[in-house]
Order: sequence, then C-alpha cells, then structure tokens
Amino acid sequence: MSKTVWITGASSGIGKVTAKLFLQQGYTVCAGARRTERMRDLERMGAHIFYLDVTDAQSCEKFVRDSCEQTGRVDILINNAGYGEYGPVETVSEEKAQREMDTVVFGAVRMTKLCVPLMREKGGRIVNVISAGGRAVTYMGGWYHASKFALEALSDSLRMELEPQGIQVAVIEPGGVKSAFGEQAAQNLSASVEGTVYEKDGKIVADVYRRVYGEKNKMLTTADKAAKMIYRAAAAKRPKTRYLFGFGARSLLILQALLPQRAYDRLMRRMYTAEITQKLIK
Repeated sequence: MSKTVWITGASSGIGKVTAKLFLQQGYTVCAGARRTERMRDLERMGAHIFYLDVTDAQSCEKFVRDSCEQTGRVDILINNAGYGEYGPVETVSEEKAQREMDTVVFGAVRMTKLCVPLMREKGGRIVNVISAGGRAVTYMGGWYHASKFALEALSDSLRMELEPQGIQVAVIEPGGVKSAFGEQAAQNLSASVEGTVYEKDGKIVADVYRRVYGEKNKMLTTADKAAKMIYRAAAAKRPKTRYLFGFGARSLLILQALLPQRAYDRLMRRMYTAEITQKLIK
C-alpha cells in the first residue's frame, strides 16, 4: 500500500510543486487550500483535493474527515500554509498580525493535533515548512519572523514529545524561493507604512523585495528544489531535524552568529536602505 501524505497550502508555490512530486513518486496525496480551483491540475494527476482554511478549526476538522474517508490513513503531514505579513511592528494592525500567527503557527498546530492520534498506532512523519527567517530577523519583517520563530520552537518541542511514539518531526528552512512571496510581502509592507514615519524606509524595503524576488534574480531557490528537500525529509528513514538550504539562508545565519547584535541590526537596516541598494533597485 502506498503511503499517504497530506499537504496544506497546496494551491501554489512550494505546496503545489511538492504535491506533484509526491504524486510522481507514487504517494497518495490529499491536498488542501482555500483556492481549490487552482488545484484542478493536481486532481487530474490523481490527488484528492479539498477546501482548507487552516485558520478555521472546523475547516481543518472537515479536511481531516474528508481525507480519512478517501484514504483511511495519514502517514505524512506537511504543514506548508503561510505568507509574509511584512511591515513595522507598530503599524501592522493587530488583526493582520493575528492572521499571520493564526495561519503559520496555530494552523500548523491545529493540523498536527488532528493528525497525531491518527499516526500514533503505526507511526508517522510531520514536516513543517518554515524558513531561514525562523532563526534570523530581517528589516521590517517582525510579525512574519515572529510566526516562524514560534513554529521553530514548537517543532522542537513536538520532536521531543512525539519521537517516543514513533512520530518524527522535521523542519524545512529555505532561503529565498522563487514564488509570489516577495510581491505579497512588498504589498503588505507598502500598505503598512503609508503615511507613517516609516514610509521612506518602508517603500525602499518593499522595492528591494520586489527586485530580490523578481524573475531576473537567477540565484533564487526554485520551488522544485524546495519540494525535493521536503520529499527528502518525508522519505528518509531517519530525517535530519532541520534542512537549511537555498538563497541567502546560510549566510544570514552566519552573519547573525558572528556579529554582535547591534552590528547585525545596523547591517540589516543598511542592506535594505543604503544608497547603493537604492541605486541597484532602480
């Protein structure tokens, strides 16, 4: 019998490419996302697709019920749903900040709590797709990083708690991935600084994100590579606890480890707002 994998946030980007890879490898795939119309190609490939809003407990419960009806089991849960609510901590509304935390942190927790009882008898694997930004902070990304840091910590706790029960937990920490993430983060950032004391820097930082994540940047990690890393974490007999890879990931963590904190802070601000950066993005 083929193993069954459940994937959240599967309508685009890393989630969608990952679902395709697992299907190609012979896995049974249950793919969840809010925009089900964007998963019709996965359905044609053989995936079971379901509406899923990870911020809604009832939606998560229905996804699990419907997936169980179709497959009868779950061997691997991939918590991939997420986005970037960028902007100064002061100016991002409480509602938007809560939405970020609810999607990345509590969404993953909801799905995990529903899946663990189903995995307990035969064992299983939980793969949390986080980011190098779960261990190092960049300029004006406070709430995004807060959500990723929180999921990192929870993943560490889950790994210790669940391993004795035969359930393994692995974390995926990509750097910059070629996707719609940059444009979405830039839009959120631009909106959050409008008419505030952060507007000048915020507009520059947003433009940097648009350029960094633009089509011309050939150094960005592809969604295909990220999907292969997720597959490796899911299929390995004994997975690594963390899979760090991709554009800027290692260098960011090295800078954080080597520099005094205030020096790191200054570097982050200058990297995004210095005159040379402004010239590069024009």
